[in-house]
Amino acid sequence: MRRTLPIFCVLAVLLVAIGTANPHFLEPAGFLSFVRRAGPLAILAAGQYFVVVSGEFDLSVGSLVTAEVVIAARLIDGEPAATWPVLALLLAAGALVGLLNGLVTTLLRVPSFIATLGMMLILSGAVFLWTGGAPRGALTEQFRAFGRAGLGGVPWSALILAAVTVAVVLLMRADFGRTLVATGDNQKAADLSGVRTHRAKTVAFVLSGLSAAVCAILLGGYAGVSAQVGQGLEFQAITAVVLGGVVLGGGRGSVVAAIAGAFTLEALFTLLNLYGVSGALEVTVQGVILVAAVALGAVRLPQWTALPRRPLKGQS
Repeated sequence: MRRTLPIFCVLAVLLVAIGTANPHFLEPAGFLSFVRRAGPLAILAAGQYFVVVSGEFDLSVGSLVTAEVVIAARLIDGEPAATWPVLALLLAAGALVGLLNGLVTTLLRVPSFIATLGMMLILSGAVFLWTGGAPRGALTEQFRAFGRAGLGGVPWSALILAAVTVAVVLLMRADFGRTLVATGDNQKAADLSGVRTHRAKTVAFVLSGLSAAVCAILLGGYAGVSAQVGQGLEFQAITAVVLGGVVLGGGRGSVVAAIAGAFTLEALFTLLNLYGVSGALEVTVQGVILVAAVALGAVRLPQWTALPRRPLKGQS
């Protein structure tokens, strides 16, 4: 509880500061608009949480988001009948990319940082080769409704995020969640206890890929088709997770706090924009937050050292 409380306090302060600078933000329409913008990143952070808490990284999610938006626009090309089949294809493709990341990391024993970095480069190169830097095609209104419309005045991104949050919390309280935390805390000990750590990590990567697919669907509807729609999202997701108090290296952290970290990051960027701070500084601010959060987490964790055992009398 002590590790998660600070992020909610920081989020509350930022929301009050935004409301002071822009009173419209406190109105339901203004706040729901903020939730619509933060929702995709929060969902992506929830998926990244699974990977980080297991002791790994997933750097491919940003490129995966871009690839899925570009593929969706090309395959749908304004044809309403193709919307639902393409949506199913996007979810399957996200799960497949996650599965490949997980298998390369666990079976081939390639460090996840390298495995997912390679996947990021593969996807980025494939998108550029396919589009030449200028995506073609168009998304239908049915597809874009996920990012722009809602139900009863509540954006779909907020409703989907609420469903994802409940599902993730229940999943982490189940046997899978305990297995994942044990894997990230001490994989060797978990292996000796009979825990299937490789399977748990692979499933974590699959869930991360699925979250990227959902994020792509929401961003495609909200921001439209672009070859840069997912640029930098992988680092934003990791920053949000670390900001939420999740320990890099695995074994500790709350998924709810990770989602709050995504909202905090979006609130900070919103506040900077309100005060006219250049958007180019967002990356700098993100880097400072990442380093500071990791350093603070390292200071908070007690460093226990084993004291040498004194031999008993008569023992050498």
